[in-house]
Amino acid sequence: MAQRAIREYDGKALFSKHWEKYFSGFHYGFKSVLVSSGDELRKKAEEHGFEWLKQEPLVAKPDMLFGKRGKNGLVLFKDKKPGDVSLEVAASWIDEKISHPITLLSGQHGTLTHFIVEPFTPHGEEQEYYISATTVGEDDVLYMSTEGGMEVEDGWEEKVTEVVIPINMQDANIDHLVRANAPMDLPVDKKEAFISFAIDFFRFYRDLNFAYLEINPLVMLDNNEMAILDLVARLDDTAGYLMEDAWGDIEYPTAFGMEDQSEEEKAISEADAKSGASLKLTILNPMGRIWTMVAGGGASVVYADTIADLSGNVAELANYGEYSGGPTTGETKFYADTIFDLMTRFKDPKGRGKILIIGGAIANFTDVAKTFTGIIQSLEEYADKLKNVGVKIYVRRGGPNYEKGLKDIKEAADRLGLYMEVYGPETHVTDIVRMSLENGE
Repeated sequence: MAQRAIREYDGKALFSKHWEKYFSGFHYGFKSVLVSSGDELRKKAEEHGFEWLKQEPLVAKPDMLFGKRGKNGLVLFKDKKPGDVSLEVAASWIDEKISHPITLLSGQHGTLTHFIVEPFTPHGEEQEYYISATTVGEDDVLYMSTEGGMEVEDGWEEKVTEVVIPINMQDANIDHLVRANAPMDLPVDKKEAFISFAIDFFRFYRDLNFAYLEINPLVMLDNNEMAILDLVARLDDTAGYLMEDAWGDIEYPTAFGMEDQSEEEKAISEADAKSGASLKLTILNPMGRIWTMVAGGGASVVYADTIADLSGNVAELANYGEYSGGPTTGETKFYADTIFDLMTRFKDPKGRGKILIIGGAIANFTDVAKTFTGIIQSLEEYADKLKNVGVKIYVRRGGPNYEKGLKDIKEAADRLGLYMEVYGPETHVTDIVRMSLENGE
């Protein structure tokens, strides 16, 4: 499957285009514009059909294939300053954001060029829900939660219901399966509506050949009114010849910051585009002493922040990235090969050994043993080079088959003569950062 990410705007436009066919029992008032400057937004407001830009409070945010926009301070809405966000406030904010390059918490660096602007939707947290679908192995998986928003990843196993749907299952059986596995804590007055929407959502995802589709949050208002606040979507490019009419003339933009990527970063981006998993890499300092292989985007932020805090020198951190979402053994090996090749090219200028942290939170559906098999295969190829730059490896992981994964990787390190300490989920997620820095001199 070749996945191609599309803009949030285009994903919402696809919903709008096919809404009556798939979601006839609900209403979605699609109001959205994609602009590149404040002047373009002002001009758009003068066009017929876009008068709402001058009449309603607005929300503005970049639409450039990166997440955590709120945590990066890149969402403008009425709670950020007194009064509503007017057309002029939004236009001025966009002009300010495009006036200089920015660096995200992930380390990605570049200039903002595209923004999505929409009406502000008043609502309470109790009206926010989460829903997504993707392919895992040979099956589709539908994820549902009564809690939406930025923090849904915290406590994923407790908050999110996962429904595995065989790729060839018929519609009637899908309906029954989703109903039987709906979140137990759905409010009584919203239960039937949410289940019906979830069934429609999955059918839309499957029929339109999405590789990944997420709404977070989905806001359920009165009278079956739906508001799609944030959306992430990837299309299965191999189905493009079948979907010309359904997709229309859709754009596949270059990801934010990719224009200045190194060859290694581009290679990981290309692997990510072809995978059902998530593979990300940003090289911060090729001469850095501390390298990471972290499973999960949220965990990556935590590790990066902790390394910068405890080391006292952010330049020590060599890279930022993640491998998550159930990568295959081969994909994990390719990712590990890239990291090990980069970190063994140069010795530390001060003569110190290097540190490799293989970390992560507790996996949701990633088979830890399978991904660790890929890392072990890479360790076998790079063992001599890793020892030559004095690498000490610290591992902390939890999730499916984590005991076997930790046992296998420790045995491999001992056999190869590599220094490695291994910890499970009983150890705090960032404790290995402290331990690695204390022992890494």
